[in-house]
Amino acid sequence: MRILGHRGASADFPENTLEAFTGAIDQRADGVELDVLRCATGELVVCHDEWLDRLSGLHWEVLTTPWRKLKDVDVGSRLGFPRARIPLLDEVFDALPSTAVVNVELKCETSDDHGLSVAVGEKLTERRLGERVFVSSFNPLCLVRLAQVFPKLKRGYLIDPDRPWIPQAWGWLPIAARTSVHPHFSQVTHGRVNRWHAQGWEVAVWTVDDVDEARRLRAMGVDWVITNVPGELRRQLKRPI
Repeated sequence: MRILGHRGASADFPENTLEAFTGAIDQRADGVELDVLRCATGELVVCHDEWLDRLSGLHWEVLTTPWRKLKDVDVGSRLGFPRARIPLLDEVFDALPSTAVVNVELKCETSDDHGLSVAVGEKLTERRLGERVFVSSFNPLCLVRLAQVFPKLKRGYLIDPDRPWIPQAWGWLPIAARTSVHPHFSQVTHGRVNRWHAQGWEVAVWTVDDVDEARRLRAMGVDWVITNVPGELRRQLKRPI
C-alpha cells in the first residue's frame, strides 16, 4: 500500500503549500494529493477552498481574484504555521522529485468548471506527466470533460460519503473513472475492494491518520492511502503488530 500526503504533510505544514509537499516527500511519502482551482486570470492555483476566509481571513473568491493578488496571500499564519503562500500547479511539479506520484483533485461543485478540467489536462500533457499523475474529482462532469479531450490521462472518481452510494459507486464511477476509485475509509469493505479490483480500478482511500485503520485497509488490498501524517503512518506501518 502506497502513501500520499493529503494536501502534503498537512499536519506539520500549512496545507497545499510547497513546504507541505516537499515535507511529505521528506517524510517518505510516495507522493502527494493536492487541490486545484482556476483563478480570474486563468492560472492553475493549488488551493482547497473556493473562498479564502478559512485560510487567510480574506473574503476573496479564488475564481474571481487575479493571480497577482493571490500570490501574496498568507495561508500559513491563520492555521498556526509560519507564513506561507499559495503555489501554482507548475511550481509544485517543479519542486517535487520526478519519482513522486501526484493526485490532482479538481475542485468544482458546479456544472460549469470555467475551463479547469481541460486546463489541467493541457498542463499534464504539456509537461508529459501522464504516467505519474492521476486526476480526481467529486464532480463527475469534470472527469467526463477531461476524458473527452484527454482520454489517456489517469482519472479517479471521488465518492462522497454524504451522498447516496449507488448513483456514485455504480452509476457515475464507470463513466467518470479510468484508473481508480477514491472512497472515504468508512465506506471500504473487502467485498467492495474485490469488486473494484475486478473492474480494473485501483483503490485510493482518504483521509486516514490512524495506523490501525491503515492496517485494516492494507489487509483488504487497498492500493493507496491518503493521510495528513505520511511520516508517522510510514513509521507505524513498518512496525510489527
